[in-house]
Amino acid sequence: MKTLGHWLASPWRRSAAAVLVGALPVLAFPQPSLWWFAYVALVPWLLLARSAPTGKRAAYDGWWGGFGFMLAMHHWLLPFLHVFTFVIAALLGALWLLWGWLVRRLLAGTPSRGRVAAALVVLPSGWLAVELVRSWQGLGGPWGMLGSSQWQVEPALRLASVGGVWLLSFLIVAVNVAVAVLVALPRARVPAVAGLVATAAATSGAWVASPRPAVDDTARIAVVQPGVVTGGDRRFDREEQLTRRLAGQDVDLIVWGESSVGFDLDDRPEYAHRLAALSRETGADILVNVDARRSDKPGIYKSSILVGPDGLTGERYDKMRLVPFGEYIPARSLLGWATSVGKAAGEDRRRGTEQVVMNAGNGLRFGPMVCFETAFPDMTRRLTKGGADLLIGQSSTSTFQQSWAPEQHASLAALRAAETGRPMVHATLTGVSAVYGPSGQRIGPWLGTDASTAQVYEVPFAHGTTPYVRFGDWTVHAAVLILAVWGVTEGVRTLRLRRTAPEPRVPPARTAHGSPARPGR
Repeated sequence: MKTLGHWLASPWRRSAAAVLVGALPVLAFPQPSLWWFAYVALVPWLLLARSAPTGKRAAYDGWWGGFGFMLAMHHWLLPFLHVFTFVIAALLGALWLLWGWLVRRLLAGTPSRGRVAAALVVLPSGWLAVELVRSWQGLGGPWGMLGSSQWQVEPALRLASVGGVWLLSFLIVAVNVAVAVLVALPRARVPAVAGLVATAAATSGAWVASPRPAVDDTARIAVVQPGVVTGGDRRFDREEQLTRRLAGQDVDLIVWGESSVGFDLDDRPEYAHRLAALSRETGADILVNVDARRSDKPGIYKSSILVGPDGLTGERYDKMRLVPFGEYIPARSLLGWATSVGKAAGEDRRRGTEQVVMNAGNGLRFGPMVCFETAFPDMTRRLTKGGADLLIGQSSTSTFQQSWAPEQHASLAALRAAETGRPMVHATLTGVSAVYGPSGQRIGPWLGTDASTAQVYEVPFAHGTTPYVRFGDWTVHAAVLILAVWGVTEGVRTLRLRRTAPEPRVPPARTAHGSPARPGR
């Protein structure tokens, strides 16, 4: 242990260690999918920050650990953004500065049981505060939230229906803190074990008490995934060919992926006619996604457009939350140089103004989203409250075929389905397509990155309202309140210590002969 402490005495070695331990949680996400590892993945990072010699060094441990986490989570961007990936990871990693300081503040030395008990709620709250800030779309959105690593764990999905992915992140961090205390502070086992018991009780309570979606209907939804096809015309031809295979299969809705149509349908009416003919032939409306410059207003939009047997139905949704650098450059006047070092957006896409619940010809109500919008739990919650029976995400991920990104993206739909109690279809152009039921359970096969096919899914429908849809992000509000209460408590405690501290004793002045000087002489 002394040898390790001596090795970590070097600031550079300590920073390198922080980067390494900060990257560990990524192993809980797809593709590795070691979901169980999430419950101990933060322990090395916690122990490192706890052992920091000063609060400033602990803050640096938080920053470097956050850098490692963000770089590992977004490593698939390296071939496209190059050095700018490191810049983004460093900027986002700075969000963990305060968290690292909090770890040392609460767990350094030999903390009291009360301080350990506080750490079990304050540190998860601090982590949630970081996730809340970085969830802003301008900072990349909520990609890689710790709770989303539990997308295939049924008890976790039940918890998501109560408090969303935020509740999962909170409880995972709480378990990590408890394990770190058991490892490093054996005298504080009582609050640590109590924390683990409370987490188990919360999971059991959600399992017993949270309402289960009551399945009351089904629909046949088809996903058309053309695979890697170069050129807009050739891609459309392939999608048309695959869609024709669905004729006679009693399909209720056909979904194409993101950027499945590379031209404005008002400007190229012949393609709108071909889509209408496909709708008549298959007996189902077709949801396509257009990535093109519009003829009726300036700029390029990504739009979900519904086509029926008579042509365009007028149902349209323009993507609202754009991918930073991929679809627009934040503060282009300052960061526009990113286009010269990678494949950043040469021209900013335009944003939509509101979400839309569409109505298919057979009465099916669904809410479309585009690409990384499926990472935002507030969007699916809003669509559910707006009356959507089905959630749909249209994605592509064609740029990141050989990375972990397609699987990570597809897994997010399981969380969104569990949170809202609504089934979700994740349809991609070339990535991984997947469908999940109203409890977040997977339905049918995943379509891998090498698939070029049309797949029909029997999708169960459920109604009712989950606690998360009803009460929203209450976990986040509770975390902010916990941090505020702790901050006020610490402030009052510090003020009291200063007031009760004894006045420093000033030794009496001495004369030239060494005897105490007398007043007035």
